[in-house]
Amino acid sequence: MKLSQTAAALLFASFCSVAAAQAAPAPAAGKTLHLFLSTSETGLDPAVASDIASLSLLENLFDPLLRYDYLARPLKLRENTAAAMPTVDDGGLTYTFKIRPGIHFTPDPAFKGAKRELTAADYVYSLKRLYDPMLKSPWLSLFEGKIAGDAALKDEFSYDAPFEGIKAVDRYTLRIRLSAPDNNFLFYMATPASAVVAREVIEAYPGQVGNHPVGTGPFKIGEWKRSDKIVLLANRDSQAVFSATPGADAADQAIAAALNGKRLPVVDRVEVKIAEEFQGRMLGFLGGDYDYLEQVPESMTDMVIADGKLKPALAAQGVQLFRFPVMQTYYMWMNMDDPVLGGYGKDKVALRRAISLGYNSAEDISLLKKGFAIKAQSPLPPNVLGYDPAYRSPVPYDPALANALLDRFGYDKRDPDGFRRAPGNAPLTLTMHSEATAGGRLRDELWRKNLNAIGLRVTFITDKKTEIIKASRLGKVMMFESNWIADFPDGDNFYQLLYGPNAGRANYARFNLPDYNQRYEQARALADSPARQKLYLEMNQLIHAYNPWVPLSHVMSADLRQPWLKNYKRHPVELTNWRYLDVDLAERQRVSRMAR
Repeated sequence: MKLSQTAAALLFASFCSVAAAQAAPAPAAGKTLHLFLSTSETGLDPAVASDIASLSLLENLFDPLLRYDYLARPLKLRENTAAAMPTVDDGGLTYTFKIRPGIHFTPDPAFKGAKRELTAADYVYSLKRLYDPMLKSPWLSLFEGKIAGDAALKDEFSYDAPFEGIKAVDRYTLRIRLSAPDNNFLFYMATPASAVVAREVIEAYPGQVGNHPVGTGPFKIGEWKRSDKIVLLANRDSQAVFSATPGADAADQAIAAALNGKRLPVVDRVEVKIAEEFQGRMLGFLGGDYDYLEQVPESMTDMVIADGKLKPALAAQGVQLFRFPVMQTYYMWMNMDDPVLGGYGKDKVALRRAISLGYNSAEDISLLKKGFAIKAQSPLPPNVLGYDPAYRSPVPYDPALANALLDRFGYDKRDPDGFRRAPGNAPLTLTMHSEATAGGRLRDELWRKNLNAIGLRVTFITDKKTEIIKASRLGKVMMFESNWIADFPDGDNFYQLLYGPNAGRANYARFNLPDYNQRYEQARALADSPARQKLYLEMNQLIHAYNPWVPLSHVMSADLRQPWLKNYKRHPVELTNWRYLDVDLAERQRVSRMAR
């Protein structure tokens, strides 16, 4: 239930008066970050996990070959476990990575007491796991058909059979050969999915790998209470050393000066709570339980922001407000295999288009997102390669046209209570899944209002988002409002969400249109260029013609930061920056004294 402005004001005043006094206590030993994740983790296996909570943890426990430069804008990749950026030969077909010697996995009984060094063979095994048919990795689409000879892995999978496409040339040299040049290949090598695991660990815990993460990253698991609390401890054997490319921004240069050449991570512990309710996140931040809050919940904006600025009481405490353009698209997808609204016939297309025409995105942005968003015209958010700021959707908010369309294509008959019936006079009820949160309930009411206005009955099934996603991959969800945050800053990462072969993975709509698939495959082979832009335009038109999605909005995040948090800079792609963050304990104590 949304807080009234009066209730919000009272809560705000109460928490401002005691916020510092209730600030998170100094850690028992060393420095501790106090953070939250907005949804529960599902499991910590790099090859399988795809939800944001799990990926956020994986970024800190496991190591891909490459990472993004923390400070560089435009975005730039740099070496991680690789000693340098790879050499590229054969016209972009062969990539050779040299791995830094002396990197070790965190200790585990699977290693039988030995100190286990990372080698090139570990990356061969880890990348092969994405093809394992038993895992059904949602990340396989990044690699399948792109690695030379990988059809053999699909035909007869084996971890032990030689595979020339991914090969350990020697202990520290990894060679990957592509079937065709891919402009985004190095982006894939910076995702958590391409992070390295040890075969001994995978085989020691069959079926339980996601519950037993063992990596080489800057942190290791200290405590794990599922869907409640996760404690990460600094991995002091980590070989990560800070190096970045700051621009002219003074704050970036200060971060570089503070961290340059230092071993990572900076803090000793990260305590992560699962905070699914918006109110809990906001009150936790105001009470000092969390060091930062990314994306102030829409329903809580009035508690901390007035006239677009941070409220004076918080500013006086040293809290800072930042606006961040998230590479994120909110959309409502519809299951193209569903018997009620799926399919490619004119009546089903008309139903989905009417749903799109009937949704008031301006009201969504104004009421639910408090103005911190822009309308989505296509799948692509700003700052992603391929985004066209001039493009406008040909499907506007037009409930009158939606009603006329439904009348024309057989949905003209009504129940006694006024709701439309399907062609042939069959009953018609839409079923939308929804998150069991305050924000989810607010979205439900807006969808109910808009769909009822064009005569469509809708019911809602509430559940945790992780459970909804699992059901979506199995094709058991009719409709759901979701969002996608860029895995890498290229349009391909968003248009693949509607690519037919990705149905059952990230293509929750199960859209499978040959004309779209053909254009996507052509665009995937091109760099950002006018030729690719033309294909993207045609793909947009197909999306608007068949309406598997209702594109909703791109978020402009309002982020809050406590005065004692240091070295914070939000990254457009990587989900976390925990390895770089520092806590000024003296500043935390000073703020606490001010409140007493």
